[in-house]
Amino acid sequence: MHPDTHLQLHAFRSTELRHQAAEFNLAPRIPRGDLRARLGWTMVELGLRLIPDRPTPALHSPRTA
Repeated sequence: MHPDTHLQLHAFRSTELRHQAAEFNLAPRIPRGDLRARLGWTMVELGLRLIPDRPTPALHSPRTA
């Protein structure tokens, strides 16, 4: 392939990519903070469900020798 042809194709493709990036930045999206907060609290809830309800006996009753 001739170098000039390659450079022209590269310029054309980079123009297309810049146009797509500009359209993406203008598109309405979900605010990131809300999504992060919901995901964080969901993970906290899941973690609390994994913790056993009853305390371990070693923490509440002293052992004697």
